[in-house]
Amino acid sequence: MESVSNRVVALENVTVRYRAPEVRIRTFKEYVIRILKRDLRFKEFTALSGINIEVQQGETIGIIGRNGAGKSTLLKVVSRVLVPTEGRVWIRGRVSPLLELGAGFHPELTGRENVSLNATLLGHSMRDVQERMDEIIDFAEIGSFIEAPLRTYSSGMVARLGFAVATAWEPEILILDEVLSVGDEAFRRKCQTRMENFRSGGTTTFLVSHTMETVRTMCSRAIWLDHGRVMAVGEPQEVIQAYRKAEG
Repeated sequence: MESVSNRVVALENVTVRYRAPEVRIRTFKEYVIRILKRDLRFKEFTALSGINIEVQQGETIGIIGRNGAGKSTLLKVVSRVLVPTEGRVWIRGRVSPLLELGAGFHPELTGRENVSLNATLLGHSMRDVQERMDEIIDFAEIGSFIEAPLRTYSSGMVARLGFAVATAWEPEILILDEVLSVGDEAFRRKCQTRMENFRSGGTTTFLVSHTMETVRTMCSRAIWLDHGRVMAVGEPQEVIQAYRKAEG
């Protein structure tokens, strides 16, 4: 049995429910009109249901499942971006989330300015940011574009810069949502090498990926989610096989 003292994340009976309008509302004006007419009906959607997970320090957890299974919602709960409707979330350590391309970036700021902004939002001092700036730019392979507005970047460039900032400092808990699927093979290998080094140093990682080979080779355990419920937890290859069998 794993030692509780090494536990860094625990989710106990975590449930997340959303309320969404039954019909699509395209403008704020339409929203107000429907409220005044009392013609606004909501339906409840359960994104996560009764999740119980314990994660030990240094584990790399792969999260798999179909679109809409609750994978990104689970990462947001662990990242403290989202408060669950029910249940308890216990986190020990500083979380470095990279939940989506360009999260925390501003399109009108330059790459360099966005590095400073994003890194300070992650809790790093401006002095630390300046000391690591050249390393971040070099890792991201942005080149002279670092002085250009982010709106001129490709999605791959944004992803590389986001990953470089989030991992410039060795995190205690790293959250990655599909970011390793962007970029060429050489850059993905470089990201994987950095993550393996983090794991050796005790970093705990949550990784959402639709690429089963990435989960199989990089993760110590895998979690299969379906309609907000945990279907299987365990050795990656076994969980992947169960998922593929169910998907047909």
